[in-house]
Amino acid sequence: MKPAYKEFFNDEEVITAVNALKASNISEDDIYVITHDDDRTDRVASTADANKVTASETGLGTAIKNTFRKKGDELRAKFEELGFGENEAQQLEEQLDQGKIILVVTNQPETFVI
Repeated sequence: MKPAYKEFFNDEEVITAVNALKASNISEDDIYVITHDDDRTDRVASTADANKVTASETGLGTAIKNTFRKKGDELRAKFEELGFGENEAQQLEEQLDQGKIILVVTNQPETFVI
């Protein structure tokens, strides 16, 4: 099942969206926050009580490779591990370059829209 995503500029909007998803019975385990800056990702994910993509999602091999990758390559790999294709991962990473926050929901019903 392909993950769903939505782009945000504002941290507070992401927090509101995460709370709405949880109220809609979307499992906390299926909600991820990705930004271009690790500190911002940590802060938003912690405040929203959402996940960030870690070694448990990417697998140990990808996590080790990410240590040596450029930031853009690392972010594209994270999107691909969540279920996005190579082209879509590239497009999403470009949105992060513009300062956006990407909220991803995995394992959602097919008719689901964030």
